[in-house]
Amino acid sequence: MTKSMTGARMVVQALVDQGVDVVFGYPGGAVLPIYDEIFQQNHIQHVLVRHEQGAIHAAEGYARSTGKVGVALVTSGPGATNAVTGLTDALMDSIPIVVLTGQVPTFMIGTDAFQEADTVGITRPCTKHNWLVKETDQLANTLHEAFHVATSGRPGPVLIDIPKDVQFATGTYAPMKAMETHYRPKVKGDIDAITELARAIETAKRPIFYTGGGVINSGDAATQLLRELVEATGFPITSTLMGLGCYPASGDKWLGMLGMHGLYEANMAMHDCDLMINIGARFDDRITGRVDDFSPKSKKAHIDIDPSSINKVIHVDMPIVGDVAHVLEDLLKVWKAGGRKTNKEEVVKWWRQIDEWRSIDCLKFKQEGNIIKPQYALSRLEALTKDHDRYICTEVGQHQMWAAQYLGFEAPNRWMTSGGLGTMGYGFPASIGVQMAHPESLVINVAGEASWLMNMQELGTAMQYRLPVKQFILNNERLGMVRQWQELLHGERYSSSWSESLPDFVKLAEAFGAKGIQVDDPADLDDAIMEMLNHDGPVIFDCLVTKHENCFPMIPSGKPHNEMLLGEASTKGAISGAGEALV
Repeated sequence: MTKSMTGARMVVQALVDQGVDVVFGYPGGAVLPIYDEIFQQNHIQHVLVRHEQGAIHAAEGYARSTGKVGVALVTSGPGATNAVTGLTDALMDSIPIVVLTGQVPTFMIGTDAFQEADTVGITRPCTKHNWLVKETDQLANTLHEAFHVATSGRPGPVLIDIPKDVQFATGTYAPMKAMETHYRPKVKGDIDAITELARAIETAKRPIFYTGGGVINSGDAATQLLRELVEATGFPITSTLMGLGCYPASGDKWLGMLGMHGLYEANMAMHDCDLMINIGARFDDRITGRVDDFSPKSKKAHIDIDPSSINKVIHVDMPIVGDVAHVLEDLLKVWKAGGRKTNKEEVVKWWRQIDEWRSIDCLKFKQEGNIIKPQYALSRLEALTKDHDRYICTEVGQHQMWAAQYLGFEAPNRWMTSGGLGTMGYGFPASIGVQMAHPESLVINVAGEASWLMNMQELGTAMQYRLPVKQFILNNERLGMVRQWQELLHGERYSSSWSESLPDFVKLAEAFGAKGIQVDDPADLDDAIMEMLNHDGPVIFDCLVTKHENCFPMIPSGKPHNEMLLGEASTKGAISGAGEALV
């Protein structure tokens, strides 16, 4: 049933109809009519962030942890341009968010009016789609279509730019069921290609499942079907940074994360496999290493809902375009109908080789002396929090990779990190979005001091909304990953890789009314972590760690998967070319 209402009211009504319960935003002149409507209703909670970038990352955290759409509202001009980093981050990592921006009145567009920017032009490269709505009667359909586009096919960010006069004007509001759309992505995979993959599974000697964020984006059904497939075949499974949690870290088929800072056994298995099944990953350069030498002996399959990802980086033998859940359902049906066959004798040999690689113990470290190693800090954080209802966010850098290595994820949607764009400043506002979605859960942001400072102002948001987010800062007083690359690749010339003026994080926390904890002795670490966990409000946990610790394993830039640098504590052995022959 259609109704007559203002454009601003349409925005709020559409959000309610779409099931939105929280909006992250920052007001300004060009969105005041929408804010006035928000003030007059009780269905949606608005969270006032301290910076528009924080609003987008908070919406990302909300979306990633719930599987629902995250929503942000910002004003025109600088409000919209401040959102660009978050939009690009969401585009790279396939996060479904809807961003609403104000715009100057239609008759002022193009006049360089106050706080005018070509928002649609600026954000076209960093959104899945965007719209400039110039007629109020078109606004409702555009709002509903935005949610459809954000969540259908490969998820991603969309943006609607709404001039101020469109918000004031009266038009006809149409409900969701009246929406017209021409965007209908293909979700069912080609059955012939699926059958070919089933046959390859039956004959493979050295198979591996390579999974990514697309499994998680496909929903709970996809993760359950993946786990069924792994257990039924007995094949090993690895994952990208974005796919952590799609298969449980405690599972005996789990090889750990793949890629530049992935585990030795995962990378070696990828290099030596004869059947590589990519499920919902996009062959990112941090995964492939040198493309010419990526998984050189394997027959390759790629399941992805985004046709543009197929054969973009790595040519595959069995391309399957479709939603992961649909494709895995059909694959299991076809494989079971064929007798559930695998080459068990050869797969047993393959596992024997993998166990040899595992014996290298690539994450082994030695906690010696009275300075905390970052690996030890995260190992203790894992031990003391793994039984909690826990969500982990990260900033970007060494701490992010250590978190991926030492923290275990048993379920999807529990790990929020910036993968494709590598956005410093992502984790803190993302943790706010996660905590808003899961108010009773433990939400921890693993951070480096440099990344955390990029959006430190959001501590005000956490305090205002009484969000007990825990900021676990591994403070090495360095831009850790930059410094590591300078040590390994630039002759230890540490150009601008640390700040000589860092705040006292305890006093900073107290200035906002939060709790600050600092620890620098390994003997005090457990008690300090428990103090953090037992506090019912926001905490900044300043963990002083070794300043020049490197993150290993590491595939040097331009090298293949079987040429890794390992930490000193790992078992020594032939690193380059290990496992060429299977016994």
